[in-house]
Amino acid sequence: MSARRGLEGQVAVVTGAARGVGELLARKLSARGAKVALVGLEPEELKRISERLPTDSAYWHADVTDTEAMARVAEEVVERFGAVDIVCANAGVAQAGPFLDTDETAWRRVIEVNLLGSATTARAFLPALTASRGYLLQIASLAAIAPAPMMTAYCASKSGVEAFAHSLRAEVGHRGVRVGVGYLSWTDTDMVRGADRDEVMRELRQRLPWPAGRTYPLGPAVERLVAGIERRSAHVYAQWWLRGMQSMRGYLPAFIHAVGRREMRRAEPRLAATREERGGLVGEGGAADEKARTSGTVGTERHQ
Repeated sequence: MSARRGLEGQVAVVTGAARGVGELLARKLSARGAKVALVGLEPEELKRISERLPTDSAYWHADVTDTEAMARVAEEVVERFGAVDIVCANAGVAQAGPFLDTDETAWRRVIEVNLLGSATTARAFLPALTASRGYLLQIASLAAIAPAPMMTAYCASKSGVEAFAHSLRAEVGHRGVRVGVGYLSWTDTDMVRGADRDEVMRELRQRLPWPAGRTYPLGPAVERLVAGIERRSAHVYAQWWLRGMQSMRGYLPAFIHAVGRREMRRAEPRLAATREERGGLVGEGGAADEKARTSGTVGTERHQ
């Protein structure tokens, strides 16, 4: 295991920083002395968080899927802080429900934000990370290890960012840049609470085998991510048992197929009855993404 590095004076960029994992990551990195650049779609929330951080910070209102906008953000972060040492590609959205019942626009948006947005973030900040010999932490999920029904877009996107990060690690390691993948199970965030509003989805999740079916507190999960950042770890597990899941990956597709077929057959009548209630992206973050896209208000605004 690598030794921990102090974060005092380091410059950390956190995308999706307005709430949930991103917000708490920003707070904990700042508490350890890092200067923080927050990026997201909710400027009022970003402002509130930035004003309460104990170290130097600034925030940018930007969409991680906008290549030109993110390139400008990267330039402005370097201009503002002088360097970038850490980038946490955390921005993400989710959608729940059977594939054929989901709204195609929302389904595509999950892929755009979670996968393409992560790649856009990496493309924008890699020059700065190369200059600092820094660290990129890509937030993935248990969904990358064990893709499950009712989550096709989310599982596809998180499997994609995991593979992207592993591939990128091999490309940039000789330049001194380290790349890590962060794995989280169901963690108490707006996204998970939003998914739980779907009664069928909530019940299916609760019927998962222990320990996968429970919701985990946010604080300890983010503490583990911060420890991984301090060590520049290749793999960071927000819940202790996720590490053990890696050794079981070869067996999981058959297991998930058997269990999923049984559970989906049981849930199918209720899914049909609630089809009209199933909308777009889940949670407050999903609502913010939809609002920003429909209003056309997303720019590249820097705020001290």
